[in-house]
Amino acid sequence: MAQLWRGVIEEYREWLPVDEHTPVITLGEGGTPLVHSAWLSGVVRGDVFLKVEGDNPTGSFKDRGMTAAISVAAGEGAKAVVCASTGNTSASMTAYAARAGLTPIVLVPHGRIAAGKMAQAVMHGAEVIQVRGGFDECLQLSRGLADEYPVALVNSVNPVRLQGQKTASFEIIDVLGKAPDLHVLPVGNAGNISAYWIGFREYAETGLADGTPQLWGFQAAGAAPIVQGAPVPHPETVASAIRIGNPASWKLAEAARDESGGRIGAVEDEQILAAQRDLGSREGVFVEPASAAGVAGLLAAAENGEVEPGLTITITVTGHGLKDTETALSGVDSVVDSVIDADVDAAASAAGLA
Repeated sequence: MAQLWRGVIEEYREWLPVDEHTPVITLGEGGTPLVHSAWLSGVVRGDVFLKVEGDNPTGSFKDRGMTAAISVAAGEGAKAVVCASTGNTSASMTAYAARAGLTPIVLVPHGRIAAGKMAQAVMHGAEVIQVRGGFDECLQLSRGLADEYPVALVNSVNPVRLQGQKTASFEIIDVLGKAPDLHVLPVGNAGNISAYWIGFREYAETGLADGTPQLWGFQAAGAAPIVQGAPVPHPETVASAIRIGNPASWKLAEAARDESGGRIGAVEDEQILAAQRDLGSREGVFVEPASAAGVAGLLAAAENGEVEPGLTITITVTGHGLKDTETALSGVDSVVDSVIDADVDAAASAAGLA
């Protein structure tokens, strides 16, 4: 008899910082599809798979880390949790906090959050506080609240978050039966690239994989502090989820890049939006703009002749497109192509069938 997926803590318990006394706060996260992309495979002359993290319960990869962080916080007796967020973290944290009966406090940049993500936090009962500033100022305030008041900080500076997020790399190897040659993903606050490297390395060290992949991370050009080698005071990009000027996991991300023999590069907003459109129209995978940064980076590298043929490549697309429909539709003149009377021949003509 088939068994339902149990969530990342129960599926990978022995790899996570939990014990028999830790309450498991789960929404069935993880177990997301690894979708073969014929389009990208043809472009790079290899085998490319998309790790579709938008299929997590709140629509992004954040749920992997949040189930772990909220479970541990609840087990330690926390009554409230706090996070800074560009949207996805707040959506995830508030859902898991609601599940655990904890009070969620969210600090978001004033006027800079996609409506879909804000709606999630509101519906989960969050105390939403907008801060006049960017993500970096919000994170600074979150740290201060956690230091001075009885609340648990659950941003990715909390190491338990990265422990939960590393499970995506386990799933990739479990499905492929091996480690990919190359793994590609967006980079914002830089926790995810760090988490993937932890997971890939742990599987290799215990013999569950023959080796580790190179990690290629891509920032938006207007928010590329790691690429530029200095914080960006006022980051700007349509990819709101990676609009971060001073990543909290900066050093960990550089270590993941260097130890894996990989790279961290930057792509323009136009490349990100083009990759988002192509993923939707060619592969049926609708992602938010930031999620397409890795695909945009791989395409740019392929165009420059920098992708060796014959590789097995996995790409994390981090969040669902329904998170930010306004940006997705910003370059579309109209969502309706034509208006007709209720007539079959008119419908066929409008559809180009006649």
